[in-house]
Amino acid sequence: MSRSRIFIVAIVIVVFAAVGAYLLFGNHRRIPQNVPFDVTVTDGTTMQPSELKVNQNDTVTINITSNMDGEVHLHGYDIAFDTKAGQVVSHTFKATISGGPFDIEWESTSAHLGDLIVNP
Repeated sequence: MSRSRIFIVAIVIVVFAAVGAYLLFGNHRRIPQNVPFDVTVTDGTTMQPSELKVNQNDTVTINITSNMDGEVHLHGYDIAFDTKAGQVVSHTFKATISGGPFDIEWESTSAHLGDLIVNP
């Protein structure tokens, strides 16, 4: 086989390997999702579920039901949920800030209820 053919075959193999590596290990962008959470707060001290996980750029809807009036506050995003006993209060937002955990607390007592975690 001539040197030019060996050279061409070598280039084809390198390009093929590079494309394969990119497809396997490349930075695949995730399509943002709509992520709803139904959350229950009891006595301003506990929240179920207590950990909310999403990915950056997801559209997040948090629906909170509490057994008492008060305010649930999501720090980092500065979102307040003014709860009324037995009623659902909702907020929808885009998870643009990655990281966390972002504290979720019962505002009047600063009781930690849970966390929002936003994966990059």
